[in-house]
Amino acid sequence: MQKDITGIMVYYYVVCKRKLWYFSNDLTMEHNDENVAIGKSIDENTYNDEDKHINIRNIINIDYIKERNVIHEVKKSRSIEEASIKQVEYYLYYLEKQGVLNVYGILDYPLIKKRKEIYLTDEVRQEIEDILGNIKNILSMDIPPEYKKIGICKKCAYYDICAI
Repeated sequence: MQKDITGIMVYYYVVCKRKLWYFSNDLTMEHNDENVAIGKSIDENTYNDEDKHINIRNIINIDYIKERNVIHEVKKSRSIEEASIKQVEYYLYYLEKQGVLNVYGILDYPLIKKRKEIYLTDEVRQEIEDILGNIKNILSMDIPPEYKKIGICKKCAYYDICAI
């Protein structure tokens, strides 16, 4: 049975293909991770006046929508910004496929008081379609992709099982 590709899967795909495979095979390590706990705290203590956590078919989970046609994703820092951008682009792509047009996204970084606008273009649509194909390939693998040490490995919740 093919799983639906979620926003977090797109995020993990950009961060680490191995992490994506573990997560997609129901091996979750985030419950003990300090960085995840910090992210949850930021979520619980920011943008409290907004309608938060708009979950659409358990595929995308928009942090909040403040005004019409603008979705917001809240992140702790810009350290993995490329993955955050792709996640929001996927949300926009998914919404467009559902008939929701003329929407753009904003990445919010409340701790550093920065934000970044994200738009869906033809080039972005093609990149997302390529990523979705690659994710399907990873999900079909019997074993995780080969371990490749990257700069964020030591901060990853999966580090102990990857680096062994």
